[in-house]
Amino acid sequence: MADGSLVTRFDPYAARAQFPILSRQVNGKPLVYLDNAASAQKPRAVIDALVATMEGGYANVHRGLHTLSNEATEAYEAAREIVARFLNAPSPETIVWTKGGTEAINLVANGVGLSIEPGDEIIVTEMEHHSNIVPWHLLRERRGAVLKWAPIRDDGSLDMEAFAALLGPKTKLVAVTHMSNVLGTINPVAEITRLAHAAGARVLIDGCQGAVHAAPDVQAIGCDYYVLTGHKLFGPTGIGVLYGTAEALEALPPYQGGGEMIETVEKERVTYARPPHRFEAGTPPILEAIGLGAALEWLSQYDLAAVQAHEQSLYRHAVDRLQGHDWLHILGEAEGKGALLTFAVEGAHAHDVAQIMDRYGVAVRAGLHCAEPLAKRLGVTSSTRASFALYNTMEDTDAFVDALIKARNFFV
Repeated sequence: MADGSLVTRFDPYAARAQFPILSRQVNGKPLVYLDNAASAQKPRAVIDALVATMEGGYANVHRGLHTLSNEATEAYEAAREIVARFLNAPSPETIVWTKGGTEAINLVANGVGLSIEPGDEIIVTEMEHHSNIVPWHLLRERRGAVLKWAPIRDDGSLDMEAFAALLGPKTKLVAVTHMSNVLGTINPVAEITRLAHAAGARVLIDGCQGAVHAAPDVQAIGCDYYVLTGHKLFGPTGIGVLYGTAEALEALPPYQGGGEMIETVEKERVTYARPPHRFEAGTPPILEAIGLGAALEWLSQYDLAAVQAHEQSLYRHAVDRLQGHDWLHILGEAEGKGALLTFAVEGAHAHDVAQIMDRYGVAVRAGLHCAEPLAKRLGVTSSTRASFALYNTMEDTDAFVDALIKARNFFV
């Protein structure tokens, strides 16, 4: 963690200049991109890495003996090492490539599900994304698992006492988000893991937002599994990561069958590769993995504490400017939350608000944000979300607030 002097040295304008798309206009206005929680934009370093690989260094990996294959394999496996460093994983062998966070969760659910018996319990929270709900519902439907829901408090924080009370001898898995994609709540995942392990349960952390904003350290957290997706981390789509401890990965059976995930194939039997290759059947997402590695290498030039401080300053500026507008209801105000502002506007549907703001070049997200149980808990049918990234500026924040006020005035 950097000292306070470094926090003041982050230059969002220099970072912004590395994103070609941010120089364009939308509806005649400068683009203000505040849909980062859905997907972040890509810096020139990532674009160049993808182009360079396609133009001068592409081949299939692992199975070739020629120069291009060796070069591609080296770049592909180097990206795995970069991810391991980013997560402070103990070794690259604990990093499994997937096509996204959703597939990573499904990989675990598929493996864990084979040992689930009727009545076994899986604990999730009310703030989970559908990607960390539906795979467990499938185990409820197919294996007789029981889903138990840890409640949230009115400020959007997790009720830890209620969570602890849910743990018991039938708890097989705890699946919880590191950072809510709606509330911005950053959960105490190390404490959650400690409590779950004491009850004999494994722990999966959905880090698709937390990997961007909460500086994950999987060894400090102590979880069995940690999931992230590349496209929210300034990398390509179609690439994600499942981190697992050596023990947890070894306990999982293969997820899919095909090339690469085997040791031997005979007419009478098949033997499987060790993790991580056991879970990487077929030709992998080579370009995407290299692109994610480039994104994390690019991100590593910045002090993440400085970036977080910058994003928090944007969030606080927006909230301060919106004080006194009683037509605005902010969803999620937990202490220490990430730089994500989700809100409902009295007298206006979230979709209409987002469409009007788009007229002013401001891109925000509207709807249920793939968190329908949370929306019901909060008593809303839809909401609008502005999510800040390192390349956003105070000018972006002011443009957002101005556009939001204009959108509200349209309905009165």
